[in-house]
Amino acid sequence: MKEEALWIKEKVRAHNKWFEECIPMIASENLMSPLAKEMLISDFADRYAEGLPGKRYYQGNIYVDEVETKAMELARELFDCSFADLRPISGTVANMAVLFAFAEPGDTITTCALAQGAHISTAKFGAFGFRSVNSVNYPFDEKSMNIDVDATAKLLREVKPKVAQFGLSVFLFPPPLKELQETFQDVGCTVWYDAAHVLGLIAGGQFQDPLREGVNILSSSTHKTFPGPNHGILLGSNLDDEQEKALHKAVFPGVTSSHHLHAMAALAVTLAEMKVYAKEYAAQTVKNAQALGQALNELGIDVLCPDLGFTRSHAIAVDVSAHGGGKVVSQDLEDANIICNKNMLPKDTSAVKPSGIRLGVQELTRVGMKESEMKEVASLIHRVVAKKEAPLKVKEDVKLLKKDFTKIRFCFNEGEEAYRFHELV
Repeated sequence: MKEEALWIKEKVRAHNKWFEECIPMIASENLMSPLAKEMLISDFADRYAEGLPGKRYYQGNIYVDEVETKAMELARELFDCSFADLRPISGTVANMAVLFAFAEPGDTITTCALAQGAHISTAKFGAFGFRSVNSVNYPFDEKSMNIDVDATAKLLREVKPKVAQFGLSVFLFPPPLKELQETFQDVGCTVWYDAAHVLGLIAGGQFQDPLREGVNILSSSTHKTFPGPNHGILLGSNLDDEQEKALHKAVFPGVTSSHHLHAMAALAVTLAEMKVYAKEYAAQTVKNAQALGQALNELGIDVLCPDLGFTRSHAIAVDVSAHGGGKVVSQDLEDANIICNKNMLPKDTSAVKPSGIRLGVQELTRVGMKESEMKEVASLIHRVVAKKEAPLKVKEDVKLLKKDFTKIRFCFNEGEEAYRFHELV
C-alpha cells in the first residue's frame, strides 16, 4: 500500500535527522560524498553485468565497462599495485573470494581470534568455517594489542599454513609484517591482509603499506576509513597469472553474479576523490583518534594501550567493565545520541556481554572535527559513562556540538550537507 511505502520513507528521513544530531562513532561506518551518493540512484542501480569489462555475459554494458575499467585503473594507481578487482559486493564477500581462490577444505590458515579483535568472517561460524579450513590463532600480546612476533614466527614454522591472514575489526596497531617476511618466505605461504578498517589510512600513507611489506593479496570493504559505498575490493601484488585468474574466477562466478553496478560507480568516484584527499584525511583521522584516547584517559576512562599512544588507526578500544560493561554503556551512550558498539576485549569470553566498547573517529573527521572537538566528545562520553549523568540531558549538549558539523569534507563536493541527501532528491 502507498501509505506503507510513505511510512517507510518517513522512517528513513527520521533516521537521517537523528544522525544529523548524533555523534556517530561506529568504527566500521563513514559518509560518502554527495557525488558518490549520486551514483547509487543512477540507472546503474537497475542494471546487471556479469564477468569482466569487455567479457560480459550481458549486453547493455558499454558505459559500465568504461566506468569499471577506470575504477580498476584508479585503484591500481592509488594503492600502487598490479591487480585490482572491484566486483566483490562487501568485505566479507571479498574474503570469501580469497578463501575460494587460495584455500581448499582442510587447509590451515593462521589468523587472530575473535577476542583479539578479529572479524567474524575468520570464525568457525563465519566464512572460514563455511570453507572448512583449519583456523589456527596467532599468539597475542594483550598489552600491545598485537600479535607476538617471535611466538608467531615459531607458530608459522610449526603449522606451515597454506595462508597467513592478518587484519582485525579492532585494528589499533599495524601487524609486524616486515619482521615476519623471512618466515613467510621460509614457510612458502600466501600472505593475505584484510584491510577493511584501515584501507583509507593505507591510501593516505598512514598505518602501514602491506603490499610493500610482504602481502600478496589484500581484501577490504570500502566504507570505513575509506569513505565509499558498502562494497568490497581485492588488491594484489606479486601474484602470478594463475593466481590472478583464480581470484577473478572466485569473484565471478564464485561468490557474485552481478556486482551492484551503482556501488561500483560510487566506489570509482571515491577512488578519484581519495587520490586528492586521502593523505590529509588519513593524517587527521589518526590525530583525532589519538587525541580522543588521550582525553578519555585523562578523565580516568580505561583506554587500552596508553603507553603506545592508544592507537595508530581511526579507532580506540575502551575497557568499561568498571562502569557496567560494554552492553550497558553502549546503550546509555546511544540514549545520549553517541553511537558506538559494545566490543570484546582479549580477556572476554562473551560477545553478548563484553567488557569493552570500540570508538571510531573517521566519520567525525569527515565532517570537519579536529583535536579540540575530540576533547569535547571525550567530556560528553565521560559524563555518561563515569559520572552517570542522565543520557537525555547529555543528548542536548551532543546536539549543540554536532550542529556545526553536518557538512562533508575531504571530497569534491566539500561543504555540502552530509545527512540530508535523500531529502534533496
